[in-house]
Amino acid sequence: MAKLSGRCLCGEVTWTYDGEITRSLVCHCTDCQRATSAPFAAFVGLRPEGLVWAGPINRFESSPQTWRDFCSVCGTRLTFRSDKWPGEVHVHAATLDPSHPYRPTAQVMLRSRADWLDDLPSIPHHHDFEISPTG
Repeated sequence: MAKLSGRCLCGEVTWTYDGEITRSLVCHCTDCQRATSAPFAAFVGLRPEGLVWAGPINRFESSPQTWRDFCSVCGTRLTFRSDKWPGEVHVHAATLDPSHPYRPTAQVMLRSRADWLDDLPSIPHHHDFEISPTG
């Protein structure tokens, strides 16, 4: 059993969870890429009955019987829900409070994986911006 919590970027939407983690995965499908404007989406699968939400949430039906929830104030992506997995809500791992040591256990939809991800370990790494922002 896990006790988790998280929030959106602006803090208007918060969530808590008490229950089983059903999966921790990274999805490389093109729908997740477009929905998040990122090369992949990291999710933690949770049972809906253990989730408690607070704040203004909007829902978008991205494909038939598949929904993506987001904060109606700042737009942070919150969940992926589908009738294909009725006993799960896939919560975006990036919304987890930093105290949770999220580690994915699987990658899915690798046929859509961005090829340039292979280059990341070999390019320069910086602990901050390489060039400081101005202003």
